[in-house]
Amino acid sequence: MSLKEILEAFEALPEATKASVVADVERLVGGRRWVPNEGPQTGAYFSEADELFYGGQAGGGKSDLEIGLALTAHHRSLVLRRTNKEALGLVERIAEIVGNRDGWSGQQGIWRFDDFTVEIGGCQLEDDKQRYKGSPHDLICFDEVSDFSESQYTFIIGWNRSTKPGQRCRIVAAGNPPTRPEGLWVLKRWAAWLDPNHPSPAKPGELRWYTTGDEGLEIEVGGPGPHLIGGEWIKARSRTFIPAKLSDNPDLAATDYAATLAALPEELRAAYRDGRFDLGLKDAAYQVIPTAWVRMAQERWTDQPPSGIPMCAMGVDASGGGTDPMIISKRYGGWYDKNSIIPAKEIPIESAGRYCAGVVVMQRRDGAEVIVDLGGGYGSSMYEQLHENGIKAIGYKGAEKGFGKTLCGRFTFSNNRSAAIWRFREALDPGQPGGSSIMLPPSATLLADLTAPTYEPDSKTITVESKKKVCERLGRSTDEGDAVIMAWTRGLKEANIPGGFKELKRRQTPTVVVGRANQRRK
Repeated sequence: MSLKEILEAFEALPEATKASVVADVERLVGGRRWVPNEGPQTGAYFSEADELFYGGQAGGGKSDLEIGLALTAHHRSLVLRRTNKEALGLVERIAEIVGNRDGWSGQQGIWRFDDFTVEIGGCQLEDDKQRYKGSPHDLICFDEVSDFSESQYTFIIGWNRSTKPGQRCRIVAAGNPPTRPEGLWVLKRWAAWLDPNHPSPAKPGELRWYTTGDEGLEIEVGGPGPHLIGGEWIKARSRTFIPAKLSDNPDLAATDYAATLAALPEELRAAYRDGRFDLGLKDAAYQVIPTAWVRMAQERWTDQPPSGIPMCAMGVDASGGGTDPMIISKRYGGWYDKNSIIPAKEIPIESAGRYCAGVVVMQRRDGAEVIVDLGGGYGSSMYEQLHENGIKAIGYKGAEKGFGKTLCGRFTFSNNRSAAIWRFREALDPGQPGGSSIMLPPSATLLADLTAPTYEPDSKTITVESKKKVCERLGRSTDEGDAVIMAWTRGLKEANIPGGFKELKRRQTPTVVVGRANQRRK
């Protein structure tokens, strides 16, 4: 029976029966007069997933789902927007639903009802996530989840728990497709539903189970478990995605909201009206590398390098402490292999340089040039170990003075990092003679790393945004993108493919930054 038929049947009931039905519904929803709309919102409400992403088109009732769950199914809830100002909109919506503001404390950001609480808050700065440390909630909701950094999300959900017997615990992420690189982590986390190239795609609403594997990275497993990992029996958590459409929300579908969405700029229309997770990114002002160019390079990628092209360069972002992994980017002419990621916990601190050098030696082929990041300090020991083993590694320091000019000859570079990123931009440019021949592996993380940096406009000098600022916006390090760009700075002499790559080799010589090698290669 459709919702329309249900409403018509309800109106035909005697008044006394109607009153009884209303009383039953109010009792079922705790007297708070909220029930999910028929369709996907109902499916999301009753989903058994520990971690649900409900999203797609704007106007699909995403915020109402979070509020409805907090008002009817949970004891202690936390509903977040990225800023406190945005969070006030959630307060107003709750007031509309419950009909009053009784129990709301604006100073504390908590709505206290008779037997449960709903906390409303923001997380504007990266470190604002610390506000929620150690504070358990059985429901944690992220409204417009792609506005949050990945580290904020993964940190806060660590306190999704309850001591109330029988209380279910769950995470709800709601939002539209990301429109900035900072939100691309969402595509990676729900890749089984959102990535068309995923090897084992999942259907909307289908449950998949995930946990942390022996190597410290997230893995998909066959069910809830328990699974033996690292000598311990671990239960996995389930995850799913349910798409939301404007037509699923009768309150908005009957208004002119669809016309409002249709009038948006093209890239925002793809995200908000069409719910396209593959097209919604909008380039920032003065973004160094256009998103479309990276996507084109990823679409050209094949799972094997072109025949007869040797490995010519390895970009290595080292690790020797903390939580950041070691990243190795291996390049065969214009073709890039998938990045090798060595978890930090696998790298022995007392012999990190020797261990990392050994990994490089094992993966190196065809006498490929090895470019090591010396900017963070961890690469120095590995660099020395490689030289002791007869491999003349090349040091890379992004902060040192940049050499050379842009292809047009008009601009110089303020530092080596700006030069390296800009030259990779030039190589990706599909308008160069013969077109670009770079092929990058599909990866939401790599796409975000390469498209996040912006630059400062100047009449003479290109200055790319500092890595520190980019990492603050992303909420993580850009190691994968850095390794790919480092691999481009050397090894051109090994390339032997037609088109734009040969043209780049003729017109451009990359920069090296150690000792006398810190010159343009002739």
